[in-house]
Amino acid sequence: MLAIIGVLAFVVALLLSVMLHELGHFLFAKHYGMKVTEFFLGFGKRLWSFTRGETEFGVKAIPAGGYCRIVGMSSREELTVEDSDRAFYKASVGKRLVVLGAGSVLHFVLAFFLLFVLFVGVGTAALTPTVDQVAACYTTVNGACPANAPVMPAKAAGILPGDRFTAINGVPVKNWSKDVQVIRKSPGVPVTLTLIRKGQTIDISVTPTPEVVNGKTVGIIGVINRLGMLRQNPVDSTIHSWQLGRDLFTSSVSSLISLPSKIPALLSQTFGGKPRDPAGLVGVVGVAQASAQTVGDTKLAWNERIAQFIMIIASLNIFVGIFNLLPILPLDGGHMAIAIVDGLRNLWARLRRRQSPRPIDVEALTPITIVVFFFLAGLSILLLAADIFNPVHFNL
Repeated sequence: MLAIIGVLAFVVALLLSVMLHELGHFLFAKHYGMKVTEFFLGFGKRLWSFTRGETEFGVKAIPAGGYCRIVGMSSREELTVEDSDRAFYKASVGKRLVVLGAGSVLHFVLAFFLLFVLFVGVGTAALTPTVDQVAACYTTVNGACPANAPVMPAKAAGILPGDRFTAINGVPVKNWSKDVQVIRKSPGVPVTLTLIRKGQTIDISVTPTPEVVNGKTVGIIGVINRLGMLRQNPVDSTIHSWQLGRDLFTSSVSSLISLPSKIPALLSQTFGGKPRDPAGLVGVVGVAQASAQTVGDTKLAWNERIAQFIMIIASLNIFVGIFNLLPILPLDGGHMAIAIVDGLRNLWARLRRRQSPRPIDVEALTPITIVVFFFLAGLSILLLAADIFNPVHFNL
């Protein structure tokens, strides 16, 4: 049941992402005075629609995407007199680029928003200030301390599992992963730890034991803290959302660059029975399976499942946003490339004091569009087969 909820949540999130993408095109097209006649989720047979103003909104039978129909996307399109000045191809290059790029930009905005919600509302896995275990000695033999082994400082000081550190040397603990560095930087130097035990505040003086780690002497006291989901303040959440989003953006670009080289491995994994590589290519069904696995993992607390699900959807939006910007037709990036070339041609004509040439005929590039379409369709079918017959087992 939980796995089904995970799949349904993924489908809803995917459809909302598609709607947001098309909404970006729609809003900026309307802003620049272009005429938008259709805004649909899905393709194929019309299931339901309504008309508001000059635009028909609705849902079609095949939920494999969506589209926003702007008048005059092709210079061959026959236009009425009243629509002539509102054609997409007659707008300036800058306006055309904004309209075309708005869909991907909203994918990035949605991903940033989701990451912000993750950090500020749900929390991320991190060490908490609460003690989980107290070591009796630094090394053990068969689970017991060797004879005459020195007792660890935390054990000697009477620190117990369940104690929660609230300050180190009088400085409040806010982020244990960072604040613990005070102890690490104090080998052989006494530090004062303030902790709460059963509602009582206790100050304990502990002298960290010097230990060499990776060639550097650090102080340790012998405690293992509990893992938990920690929320951050809005400022830190904004910073960390940007940093994580940047990392996801970089990894998505790397994945796209390496995509062609991963297709042979995908073929052998699909038809040769080899185990799927979790770092390899994964289709929509595979991502849905990951969502189902995440939500259905009863070993995780609900906030941990939600956090992983948010990461999946944020990563997907960043990848889709970048993919749509690839300079190939029929993707948005292909139309943007045509608009840029149009702008360069117009600039060259102005420099030569000649009349601007007609816009590039997109329909004349249909053979290229067909080749790209069949490649993407074939890859999608291959991924679908791989995800169904040899699914990826994610280590979530």
